[in-house]
Amino acid sequence: MKLFYSPSTCSLVAHILLHETDLPCTLERVDLASHRTAAGEDFHRLNPKGYVPLLQLDDGQLLSEGPVIAQYLCELAGRADLLPPTGAMARYRVLEWQAYISSELHKSFAPLFNPALDASAKALFTAALLKKFSWLSEHLGQRAYLCNDRFTLADAYLFTVARWSSLVGLDLSALMPLQRYLAGIGERPAVRAALAAEDLQP
Repeated sequence: MKLFYSPSTCSLVAHILLHETDLPCTLERVDLASHRTAAGEDFHRLNPKGYVPLLQLDDGQLLSEGPVIAQYLCELAGRADLLPPTGAMARYRVLEWQAYISSELHKSFAPLFNPALDASAKALFTAALLKKFSWLSEHLGQRAYLCNDRFTLADAYLFTVARWSSLVGLDLSALMPLQRYLAGIGERPAVRAALAAEDLQP
């Protein structure tokens, strides 16, 4: 397999899960500004949507959309700890968090990355996002993971999205349960390996 990625984007989730599962996969960096891959290919020809992650399977098929790629990797590796089996309520709890992170957190960052957004609008979006992270921090409390006592694909997703706060001026430092949680996730060998491979700071 091959993962097309760009540092500090949501492709980090798939990258972390590749290290967690030890699935064999090569990496190819994508410049999202020029839409060229490291090999010089037009990325739009591979993924007309224009964004990462994109996973090329062993048979040449291409799979897009981060949450789907995450689910595919966990099931391919047979890792029920990362994503419990179909029919188990524990699975739907993980997917419940996956949906929340995708719709309420991930997408809420998009306006803040828009340089055309004026200060007053940015303040509104920032306040709304801070409220969501505050609720999440309260939920975490002393928990090490989102779902009971195990690391799942939802934790890889939350860790990745929460890291964007430093890029948009969203101050989460007062949310101590969240900060403790992120520090713990950041110590996982798979997470450290993925960050190092993308030349990102822990």
